[in-house]
Amino acid sequence: MAIGRIDLNLIRVFDAVFEDRNLLRAGRRLNLSSSAVSHALTRLRQVVGDELFVRTATGMMPTARAIAMADDLRNSLHKIDATLGVDAFYPATSTRKFVVAANDHLTAVIVAQLTRLMAVEAPDIDLVVRPSTRLDLAEQIDVGRIDMALGIFQQIPAHFRSCALMTEGDRIVMHKAHPAAGRTLRLNDMAIYPLLTVSVGGQEEGAVGGFILERGLARQSEMFDRNALQEALTAINEVPRYQTTVPHSLAIPALMTGTDLLSILPDSLARHLVVDEDFVLAIPPYQAASSTFRGIWHSRNDYDPAHLWLRQLVLRAVDKVKEE
Repeated sequence: MAIGRIDLNLIRVFDAVFEDRNLLRAGRRLNLSSSAVSHALTRLRQVVGDELFVRTATGMMPTARAIAMADDLRNSLHKIDATLGVDAFYPATSTRKFVVAANDHLTAVIVAQLTRLMAVEAPDIDLVVRPSTRLDLAEQIDVGRIDMALGIFQQIPAHFRSCALMTEGDRIVMHKAHPAAGRTLRLNDMAIYPLLTVSVGGQEEGAVGGFILERGLARQSEMFDRNALQEALTAINEVPRYQTTVPHSLAIPALMTGTDLLSILPDSLARHLVVDEDFVLAIPPYQAASSTFRGIWHSRNDYDPAHLWLRQLVLRAVDKVKEE
């Protein structure tokens, strides 16, 4: 295939349709009519010798050839734009939208700081937060519907990039009227008192060892080190009672009030909750492993000025969390 046969505008159409899976939305992004987008796809199909996209009830689904082409084509397109300065980005005047995936813990702790920074430095940029617990998280990043995901990831696909945000261990939170409040927590307390934990997916969702794997991305399903607690209690012939398990952390204060529950949470979330003076913080009476929270994104956005700015702003938001 001669490179002279390729019109870069056809690659832009491919990029838009691959991301939106819809001719109308792709046309709006490119300021083209649906028929113009369809015509461009026809020309690209003739060059490549493949259907590329198949119309279905749920949208334009890429063929195996299109999926194989997508990463290299889209990366090349973004590099060309970045090299030529086509995508100049000025946060103070930009009106674009970013989509970040995060659980409610990281939304309350990191994204809250992120929105404060954006309000000052980029007041016209919109931020949409999607749940990082969705089972199609990797696919949503692949097709460009999520710009960045925050969480704990054990395995990351080769075409994704990542940066470390913060590393922390577990803490115990209890109501101020809890029988163990005001003294050092003992190991047998973890068996005597019922536990409140956060889990965003169990074995029924395919979780193995506290992680859910899909499309090469393994994300954390449990927000505490279950193995460490289990081994510590087994050593003294005790077992924990996981009385209450919830899929999010927002309900924890309401669930703990007036109970003997102990909640095992990431340190930053625990500190966030005990700002309310009705709750107290304790160090786990066993050795729990630390976990590293990371931000992940698709490699095609490595050189995109807007994404570079977003990633740098997330890191600054994390710095503010650490300062608290």
